[in-house]
Amino acid sequence: MLTERECRAAEKAEKNRKLFDGGGLHLLVKPSGFKSWRLKYRFGGKEKQLTFGPYPTITLREAREMREEAKRELLAGRDPGKKGRELRDRRAGRVDEERTFKAAALRWHKLQAPGWKKRHAERVLTRLEADAFPQLGDRLLADLRPSDIRPVIDAMQERGSIDQANRMLTRISRIFELAIVREEVELNPAASLSAILQPVVNKKYRALLNIEQAREALRAFEAEAHQPTTKLASRLLALTASRPGPLRLAEPGEFVDLDGDNPRWIIPAAKMKLERAESEQDAFDFTIPLSRQAVETVKAAMAFAAGLKWLFPSVQSGTKAISDNALNVAYRRSTAFSERHVPHGWRSSFSTIMNERAAELDRPGDRAIIDLMLAHKPKGVEAHYNRAAYMSRRRLLAQEWADLLSVGLQAPAALLEGPRR
Repeated sequence: MLTERECRAAEKAEKNRKLFDGGGLHLLVKPSGFKSWRLKYRFGGKEKQLTFGPYPTITLREAREMREEAKRELLAGRDPGKKGRELRDRRAGRVDEERTFKAAALRWHKLQAPGWKKRHAERVLTRLEADAFPQLGDRLLADLRPSDIRPVIDAMQERGSIDQANRMLTRISRIFELAIVREEVELNPAASLSAILQPVVNKKYRALLNIEQAREALRAFEAEAHQPTTKLASRLLALTASRPGPLRLAEPGEFVDLDGDNPRWIIPAAKMKLERAESEQDAFDFTIPLSRQAVETVKAAMAFAAGLKWLFPSVQSGTKAISDNALNVAYRRSTAFSERHVPHGWRSSFSTIMNERAAELDRPGDRAIIDLMLAHKPKGVEAHYNRAAYMSRRRLLAQEWADLLSVGLQAPAALLEGPRR
């Protein structure tokens, strides 16, 4: 093994001189007198060399520490040569921001975002910022090990976000896969962590599946002290069995022929649960035939919104729609719905009650039409024409459902009484 004295005393010669310290580490002395630390090693069956830096800028002790770190990389199955710059930067207390996990994640997100809906792209970035960046963002990508990533996933699962934890691990894994292609890292440390994932249980929305109970609960909810906007949104959601998302963002212009024979709600494809390619095509707009009661509810909501952009404006700001959580919170606080029924549950109520009714009345053909009414449809433009072909039957079923649900309910205009925005 070398000593500091030998390193300082090493003299230049006509050819390169190598003073070995062991384990492949040696001090190279050039004919010019320049000295630098090198490490010989084998990776992938080939002999390679790694330069640590000049002596005495890099001391003997520091060179040995860097040799041990390089050995750890080899034991982990990674080429330490790919980390040469990171090793030197770490010794100098520098971090190349372009080589951090956050930078790699943003590169991956930028690459994927054009294929996603804008809202989905925003959600993915928000989740990375909330759950991954605090612990991993400033770390060098090549330094990360499974033990560094696991706490991120564990924390999400401990708070009950099982599905989001599964998605996060997949995204982290994709980030490393892109980095491998870019030759920024050798291996994907997230790949082995699937073993710690808890299974995702298909979410079952709490729903009242008996028409009398559903009717009574809706009536009790509307008698409570909720905002008129909340009551009207809840009423229309129950009558149409639509998804809460499109209803929250409904605009008056989407409702057509309200005084005619064919009143309907045309939900733009961009607001539907579709792939981006489909969501950008008018052929995938979704039409919901409106019952008489739904038309009355829409008209009451329009009168209350008073010309604003959204049919159900926020109480805090009329320029915004009600929040994602407005109905969920109202239902949780309601003595009528709490622990029994959620806004999304109206879809289950409609499907279960109407399918049971179809079976009782020997109308087997209604099952497929009920699925169409819930936007459970095959992919492709053909589905658009199928929906149009069954529109008359869908309208009859929509009215039948509204008649069953509305027994004993007060007129929509009466829901306007109470707190106003």
